[in-house]
This record gives sequence, C-alpha cells and structure tokens, in this order.
Amino acid sequence: MATGIQDIAHAVEAAAIMRLLPARPRLLALGEPTHGEDILLHQRNDLFRQLVEQEGYRSIAIESDCMAGLVVDDHVSSGTGSLDEVMERGFSHGFGASAANRELVRWMRAYNDGRPAAERLRFAGFDGPLEMTGAASPRQAITALHGYLAARLEPDLLPCSAETLDRLLGADDRWTEPAAMMDPSRSSGRSAESRELRLLADDLVALLDAETPHLMAASSRDDWDRARLYGRTATGLLRYHFWMADTAPGRVARLLGLRDSMMAANLLALAERGPTLVHAHNAHLQREKSTMRLGDLRPEWWSAGALVSARLGEGYAFLATAIGTIRHQGVGAPPPDTLEGLLATIPHDHYVVDARLLAAAVGDQPPAPRLSPWYGYFPLNPAHLTGNDGIVFVKDVPRNR
Repeated sequence: MATGIQDIAHAVEAAAIMRLLPARPRLLALGEPTHGEDILLHQRNDLFRQLVEQEGYRSIAIESDCMAGLVVDDHVSSGTGSLDEVMERGFSHGFGASAANRELVRWMRAYNDGRPAAERLRFAGFDGPLEMTGAASPRQAITALHGYLAARLEPDLLPCSAETLDRLLGADDRWTEPAAMMDPSRSSGRSAESRELRLLADDLVALLDAETPHLMAASSRDDWDRARLYGRTATGLLRYHFWMADTAPGRVARLLGLRDSMMAANLLALAERGPTLVHAHNAHLQREKSTMRLGDLRPEWWSAGALVSARLGEGYAFLATAIGTIRHQGVGAPPPDTLEGLLATIPHDHYVVDARLLAAAVGDQPPAPRLSPWYGYFPLNPAHLTGNDGIVFVKDVPRNR
C-alpha cells in the first residue's frame, strides 16, 4: 500500500497541484487542520509565490476579518501605513502576531513596489467581523456604505440620513456584549432599532445595485467593490445579531451557517476579480457539511467551500492539509490504520497527493478516523476523501520560533 501511495506523492508546488485539476480554478483553496502553526503558513506563502510567478494569480484571501483586511490591502497595494500598524490592525483572531503572516505582507508590498496597478497583488480577509466571543457592531460597514452612496447620489435617493443611522446604532458596546454569545437575552439583535437598521441596510444595498451604472462611472471599480463589501458585511452582521437573540434549539447551527455564508459571499466576489488562493481551516473550505461538538450539541452546517463549490463547479478546487504530529500540543504519531498514519509512511516531510487516486489506492477498506488529543486540531474525516482535489501532508509541525 505504501509503495502505491508513494507513487502518487508530489512536491507541494504550483505545477504539481495544477496537474491534479481539470482547469485553473478561480478559487484554489488550501485548508489547514489547526490554526496558529507557522510551518503551515510558510508553506502557504511559498505556494502563493509560485502561483503568482507561474500561474498568474494576483490575490490571496485568508480567514480573517474582511473589514480589517482592507488595511492590509491598502498597505500592500500602495504602501499605506507601517508594517507594524498593519499587522496590529489588519488581522483578526490574533493572526497579526504570526511571523509567517508578517512575511507574507512584507513580500507582497515589495512585489508591488513600482508595478502598475493592474499587476499588483491584492490581499483580502474573507471572514466576517466575528470572533468566538461575539460579533462586531455593524457601524463601520453600514456607515461606510451610506457614505459612499451619499457622496455620489442625490440626497433624496437615500433611505435615511447619517444621523438616523447613528441614532439607531447607539453605543457599540450594545452590539459587542460578550455574554450574548451564550445568552440570547443579552443580545440587542431583535430590538426595534436593530429591526429598522436591517430594513435600511437592505434598502442601501438595493440602491447600490440599482445605481450600478452611474456609480461605476462616478468611482473606481475598487471603490465600487468595497461598497459591495460594506453592504454584504452590514446585512450579514445585522442578520447574525438577529439570530444571536434567538432561543430556538438550532440557534448555534444557524449562527455557524451564517458565518460561512458570509465567507462564501466574500469568496464569490473575489472570484469575479481573478484567480485567488484561499487559506482557511479545512472545515470552512470542505465540500461536505461541517460539524463540531459543543458540549452536548453537535451542530451541522454547510461550509463556505460547499456553498462556493456548488456555484463555481470546477472553478473551485480544494486541497485539505493533514498533519502527522504536533508534539508541542500533545499530538503524537498517528495510528497506522488512520489516514494520517497511512500518509506518514511516505519518506517525505511534506507532499501533495491526488485525493481520488488515494481513495482508489485505499480501496474498499477506508482508514479509521483519527481521534485528536487536543481540541485545537481536527484530523481529516476519511469519509470526505473524494470530496478533496488533493491532500497536502505535513509530517511534523514544530513549535513556532
């Protein structure tokens, strides 16, 4: 068995990956089974460089706040802000502290320096402004959308004034109350003000769509694209806050699904702009439903990858990453009857295999599921093997330096 698998193992290089795919995808998604390990991000950076230099890719999108990501994009595109400021303000989930993410931003800025706008690399966060402890206020997104429209349209076309939005939004801490994640009664998402804001956000997005010809003539494509991002984010956040206040049993699954739906909408918008490398957790990029265990709950929801794949078909490709060991987190050598155990028999530190050829090599006896001793690591589900275009295997994850 190991010999057969070794025959389908290749270096994690752009050319080898493209040979696995029927066509160059608009979105090439590279997943990871855990966050915060720089070796996985350095591998992502290397692949992105190759995609830029060999395959014409010009964008990268990571699992980080889409609004904060605009700070990074401005820096790599035009040099706005210092690198330290960008790493502090341009990432969510603590990802700005990563040495590998810093290296990515520095390289993108250096690549863009002196190049014409059409050839510059672009950066995007594609997650919503969401953290495990709750969701952001919709203030930044909805006021930015209103400001874009107010600067380019007659006042009587707008459904409200900026002052009305400010009054309805109120203090930001009413939106960011951490207790609301576990206690729906602490959420303000179903207040009279929140309901009115949802209607106004919908009207603002409808106006943006209805005035597209004029707005695209009156502003740059980048500005129009950002306005659409503001609209998606405002409506998505208000919807998320509304369902945070729900008390039904399916509340958690709905919130998880809403987050991935926001991710998918951002990815589809990026696909319009050109081929993009996407990097996030495997669970957000897989084609199957995602699941997780939260106490006695086991919610299921459609991942962003499943939603995007359904829309793009061959325009979406997914490479899942599997890991052998993460010894500093207590993850030792995988049992030999697991998928990771099988992949660990190949004498390479990291490589990529065609997932469908791997499934054929496994045959009628699929590997056993691997159990993780650490909550932060999610082994691959062997039942999902054929839903991947490729498997990237990293034999050992050392501690970050």
